Amino acid sequence: MSVPESLRFRREVSPLELFFDLVFVFAVSQLSHHLLEHLTWRGAAETGVLLVAVFGTWAYTSYEATFLDIQRQVTRWMVVIVMGLGLFMNSAISHAFDDRAWAFVVPLLLILFFAGAVTALAARTDALREHFRRTLMWMAASAPLWIVGATVGSGPRLWWWAAAALVDLTGTWLAHPLPGRALRGQELVFDAAHMVERLRLFFIILLGETVLTTGRAMADAPVDVPSVLATAGVFTAVVCLWAAYFGGGEHVFTALATNFDPVRSVRLGVNSAYVVLAALVALAVGSELVIAHPLGHGSFTLALLLFGGPALYLAATAWFFLTTAHGAWSERVIALAACVVAGTGAVWLPPLASLAILDVILVVTATVLSRAHRRLARTLQDAPGT
Repeated sequence: MSVPESLRFRREVSPLELFFDLVFVFAVSQLSHHLLEHLTWRGAAETGVLLVAVFGTWAYTSYEATFLDIQRQVTRWMVVIVMGLGLFMNSAISHAFDDRAWAFVVPLLLILFFAGAVTALAARTDALREHFRRTLMWMAASAPLWIVGATVGSGPRLWWWAAAALVDLTGTWLAHPLPGRALRGQELVFDAAHMVERLRLFFIILLGETVLTTGRAMADAPVDVPSVLATAGVFTAVVCLWAAYFGGGEHVFTALATNFDPVRSVRLGVNSAYVVLAALVALAVGSELVIAHPLGHGSFTLALLLFGGPALYLAATAWFFLTTAHGAWSERVIALAACVVAGTGAVWLPPLASLAILDVILVVTATVLSRAHRRLARTLQDAPGT
């Protein structure tokens, strides 16, 4: 069964949705700060768990607002309430594994159950209401793990919360199925083009947070030639990452949002966004380290952050383009391999030299991908069903 044409609609991204996103820009800053203060494997794991929880609340709420239509009064109130709860949740990120576990978990669970319940009650069709009832069941499965994690010490807390994050992440990746019942995108009233645009704008905001991190690091660094060059190098890398995703690709995203299964394209985009967010957090922390000590000694940690972040970014976007548009992915894999090779040598190089090598790789990648995107856009526009 398909959705009647009369129920299909197309909405522009509203100012309220962009206002909502600002709370999560703050979250990215907090995640970067947490990783910078805990540059260990455990610190990385903690940051990953918090990232899954935080981005999950953004993804769920954005999906729900898109399904319900942001112009409806009930949707607007839902977004505003989630925004307020998110501010409290995100403010606790830096100390969630210390003495503010409840300050993080309580707003998190309130957001998930409140927004999910609103959609399960106020959605436009039976199929959509049924889907969000299933989503609430998945949330109910992870909630005890979040709660138990908040009651135990910081050591075992990581394991409980990692299990909870894994349940939430699995639900998102699989579209919250239950035995005998799964999501059928053709039956849902869903403005895919709207959600694609939400993801695109959120990526820009995330890149903007990396720019802000660079500015803060520069404000604390001495005003000398190495620091200025490091800041310019970081800015170049961020611009190239933007161009590697958006350059020449406007019509690619338009085609993806109107293809035969737009719900699947959006779901894959959200799934890849978890990795993109992790990549940008890693790059932001690596950038701070380079600007602080541009002529210092290389290290495994710095190489992993500085080259691993862009490598993750390229891997996630390569997977997304491969599984949706079936093009412009091999160029990303080649650039990823270059980052891995360069990152191996960066262990022995001064940070500023490593950053220069990264910029060369990303400038070439952005140039090649802009052309690849234009070719792909023409192919998708000419393909039947788009």
